[in-house]
Amino acid sequence: MELKTGSQTINLTPDHCFYLAPYSDHDFRSVNQNEFLVLDIPERILPGNTSDMYEEMNDSWTAVKYLLLQEINNTGHSDALGNLTSYIAHKIKTMTPSSIEYINKNYKQRLSLETLAAIENYHPSYYSEWFKNQTGKSVKDYINELRLNETKSMLLSTSWSITRIAGDMDFDNLSSFTRWFVTNESVSPNVYRALKK
Repeated sequence: MELKTGSQTINLTPDHCFYLAPYSDHDFRSVNQNEFLVLDIPERILPGNTSDMYEEMNDSWTAVKYLLLQEINNTGHSDALGNLTSYIAHKIKTMTPSSIEYINKNYKQRLSLETLAAIENYHPSYYSEWFKNQTGKSVKDYINELRLNETKSMLLSTSWSITRIAGDMDFDNLSSFTRWFVTNESVSPNVYRALKK
C-alpha cells in the first residue's frame, strides 16, 4: 500500500508500521489486494505533540500487533485493547514544535515574536495564544526562564566575570543585566554566586 502525506510518500510493507499524527492530510492507494491493521488512537491519550513515525516491525511492535489481532477476535469484554492502545500511545515519539526548538537553541540572543510566529506560519497575535497553550507560559516568560537558568548555571559552574556572562546572554550593559537578574532572583548576580557556591 502506498501512503502519501504532505511531506512524504511511503510504501507500507509487512515489515514496517506507520503512525500518522492527528489532523494529517493523507491519501492511500494499493494496486494489490491486502489487509492492514489500523488502530485509531484517541487524541486525549497521545503524549502531546506527535509527528509521523515510520518504524521497523521489531520484536516489540510484532508482539503488539499479535496482541491487537488476538483482541480483535476476542468477543468478551476486556480492558486489554484499551491497555494496548495506551501502551502504543506511550511508544509514540513527541515532537517539539519548530519555533520552540528554535527558542531552545537561540534563547541567548534577542528573538522577536514576528520571527517565531513566522517559523510556525502564524500571525504574531495568534502565535502568542498558541505558544501559551503549548507551554503554559508566555513567550517572554519561557525565554526569560531559559536565560535565567543558564545565567545561574554559568554563575555557579564558571569563573567568568559578571560582565562576560552579561555579554554572553546578549545584554547591552552590565547594569541592565544586573537589574534583570535582581528582578528575577531578588539578589544581584555577585550575591547569588557567593551564596550558592
